[in-house]
Amino acid sequence: MFDFVARRHWFLLISLIIAIASLVSALLPGGLKAGIDFKGGISVTLGPKEGETLTTDQVRENLANLGQERAIVQVLGDGDYFIRMGEMDEAQVRSELEGVGVVRDFYSVSPIVASETTRNAAIAMGVAAVAMLIYITWAFRKVAGSLRYGAGAVIALLFNIGAVLGIFSILGRTLDWEIDPMFVTAILAVIGYSVNDAIVVLDRVRENSARDATAEFEHTVNLSINETLTRSLNTTFTTVLAILAVYLFVGGPIRSFLVALLVGVVAGAYSSIFIASQLLVVWERREWTRLIPRIPLLQRSKG
Repeated sequence: MFDFVARRHWFLLISLIIAIASLVSALLPGGLKAGIDFKGGISVTLGPKEGETLTTDQVRENLANLGQERAIVQVLGDGDYFIRMGEMDEAQVRSELEGVGVVRDFYSVSPIVASETTRNAAIAMGVAAVAMLIYITWAFRKVAGSLRYGAGAVIALLFNIGAVLGIFSILGRTLDWEIDPMFVTAILAVIGYSVNDAIVVLDRVRENSARDATAEFEHTVNLSINETLTRSLNTTFTTVLAILAVYLFVGGPIRSFLVALLVGVVAGAYSSIFIASQLLVVWERREWTRLIPRIPLLQRSKG
């Protein structure tokens, strides 16, 4: 039986480094790129006229005429192009693009609507996190210090969300991926999945604590992690396979949802073992103020 708890300070330190790196990457300019649903703008699906071909240079030239040289242009199947640009006069955009091709789809979002969408998305995620904290605290109400179970699960949840934001900031810089409503949907799904993953371990801790009240709490937590480890890994592995299958065969329209969900599922398995359960021991032993000094490497350097 691997002793996870004995190495809790290392696990928490590594998790903290990952969380900080993800947060910095997400907050630095050029990372997270909001789609038109969150900043306003126009998206167009442009195809060639019947019997003609449409090249990227032609599309770029027409966008330059509109003053949209930095518009994002993605090649779709059958010679179509998906274009995303800032807010402009809709009639002007249609007129310019219809001179070179056929506008198959046109979608416009005003900055006011985009601002409201962003606010609602933030509220939804905040309410979900608070609701999880209240529910878990209530579910573990018969256990001494029930708040720590809820707090541990929510901290692990925040780590999972941070990991998703960090990955998407990298994708934004390298592949120009943008955050859209499907991404927010994935975040909400990750919130539910992550808490479920954490509860599997936390509930086993509660059961084992009730079964043997005389055992050391560190031993109880470590036993609970090892007892649920196989189940957690198997569930994560099968879920990842399902997500990858959908990504390979569906992809495009829901790729942001699938990638965010994939990262969230993997992060959820990690955080339930290396964060949520470890925080229970830290809280039990009142190690908050001694967490960093107790790391062996730092202790040796002090000596």
